[in-house]
Amino acid sequence: MGKIKISNEAVKAIKIGSLCSVSYLAVYIVRNILGAVSPQMIESGDFTTEEIGLLSSVYFVTYALGQLINGAIGDKIRAKYMISFGLFLAGISNSLLATTASSKLAAVITYGAAGFFLSMIYGPMTKVVAENTQPIYATRCSLGYTFASFLGTPLAGILAAVLAWQWVFLFGSMALLLMGVVSFCVFTFFEKKGVIEYGKYKKEKTKGSVAVLVEHKIIKWTAIAFITGVVRTTVVFWLPTYLNQYLGFSTKKAAMIFTVSTFILTFCSFTSVFIYERLHHNVNLTVFLAFLVSSCCFVAVWVLKSPILNTILLVAAIFSSNCASTMLYSRYCPSLRDTGMVSAATGFLDFISYISAGISSTVFANAVSSVGWNGLVLIWLCLVALGAIISFPSKKVKNQP
Repeated sequence: MGKIKISNEAVKAIKIGSLCSVSYLAVYIVRNILGAVSPQMIESGDFTTEEIGLLSSVYFVTYALGQLINGAIGDKIRAKYMISFGLFLAGISNSLLATTASSKLAAVITYGAAGFFLSMIYGPMTKVVAENTQPIYATRCSLGYTFASFLGTPLAGILAAVLAWQWVFLFGSMALLLMGVVSFCVFTFFEKKGVIEYGKYKKEKTKGSVAVLVEHKIIKWTAIAFITGVVRTTVVFWLPTYLNQYLGFSTKKAAMIFTVSTFILTFCSFTSVFIYERLHHNVNLTVFLAFLVSSCCFVAVWVLKSPILNTILLVAAIFSSNCASTMLYSRYCPSLRDTGMVSAATGFLDFISYISAGISSTVFANAVSSVGWNGLVLIWLCLVALGAIISFPSKKVKNQP
């Protein structure tokens, strides 16, 4: 049998994509630790529910603002420094939470700092992938670390199930510290071998930055970032409570269903890219269909009351919306490489995503008491239906973002 030949560009993409995916997996395990160990932290008496909420809110804000700031910086500083130092510093900050539990102010400061440092990763990572791989491989590399981000949630849950909460934080910190050192060394090696190069795509100077991004339909994709941010972050956050309070599952069963559901959601990235390639790389049609299917599923969730069917359809609705999110980060962001602003644009869109999640979380909490869970499902339905309208494919431009 003859050997399978892999092109040099494909090999380069595998090398860069593997490094980014492993690094990003460490990021998302750590990002999901607080939610996974909150019951332990409260039960032990180390933190109250309100203090956990404060930690979460501060982290959300620092991470979102960090995406905006570090995204812009990432277009000026080499990805090697942004990613490796972000991982290392986040590892130090995250580890301090386990040792500062007695001082709530110190805990808030250190955890907020961890959020800011973790925001140094994504924009520069997307930029280095976009500028050093061909478009088809850039999409697949992005797919790898998008999958890693979804996988982080169930892995954090597994750690929380077998370790005390302090050790879960320390384990995550060690993973970040290790990946900080590894990424710096591997990036340096890749630079020497010519796998990674910088400065190949300069920022367009003929027009203002905003005008260039507007030409690349940044306004439409900002709206998509807002909608998918609400669904993939806030709706998933409220899923265990929904299962328990509205569908009547016990706390243990709700937790088990949540773990299984988040694991299933990890495969939405592969599904999205598979459909995208079957549709002849038509990103607009892929996003539209994702939102359309999500809308149909939310309609069924709103109508059907059977706990099992309701759960399956709700997970399907989130899954479909997350497919649209995958196109945003795996296809649209890398497509901006010719503008020289991949990192800044990615950071901005991620900022919008997490700010929308932070705002909607409070809104949804108040909405439950006023309109009930069924009314909240109707709100979710309206959001994804709006996404379908916004992303309706144009006849003039079929295959461009």
